[in-house]
Amino acid sequence: MTTASGIADGRANQKTRTRRAIVDACRELVRTGSDVTMPEVARRALVSEATAYRYFPDLTSLLAETIDNLWPSPAEALAPVASSADPVERVRFACEFLLRGVLSYQGAVRAMISGTITRPGLAPVRPGIRFGLIDHALAPFGDGAGLAQLKRDLAVTVSAEALFTLTDLCGLGPEEAIASAARTAATLTAAAFSGVRETGPVRD
Repeated sequence: MTTASGIADGRANQKTRTRRAIVDACRELVRTGSDVTMPEVARRALVSEATAYRYFPDLTSLLAETIDNLWPSPAEALAPVASSADPVERVRFACEFLLRGVLSYQGAVRAMISGTITRPGLAPVRPGIRFGLIDHALAPFGDGAGLAQLKRDLAVTVSAEALFTLTDLCGLGPEEAIASAARTAATLTAAAFSGVRETGPVRD
């Protein structure tokens, strides 16, 4: 005989499976780089759109749970320049890494930007991938006021928004856009470290 407890457990397990199916479907769609919409996620998860919205109130919330796990940690991402003592090289690499990832997942990234622009209250759920990369790139050089300003400046350049401005509004191809953003990030970093790079890491 099925008990009330057994029925409750079965429902809980079903909810867990359904939620996992929605997240997995979204993750697979994100990996294609295609546009990400709730109807398409629901179709791939074999659930109704209404069911998908019962588990996630909006696409932004679903993407926040999906996108973050697709990216390596900052240390893993910057492993090729881990031994570099050149802040310009480290920042340039971080910028290029981020923007190539944005291109790979641009359907999801565009949807996330759109969702948080139209509903600013959702901004805190947006993964701050750029900030982790910038912090790790500059970690060997201290944590003073000068670097805090540089990090704010880099947050504008080492960003999906900068990439889409260069491709959508300026008409650059993807590689040209990445090169332009990386050059700007390198220029900002070189200017911030001007006059101190010969004396070692910044500690102010």
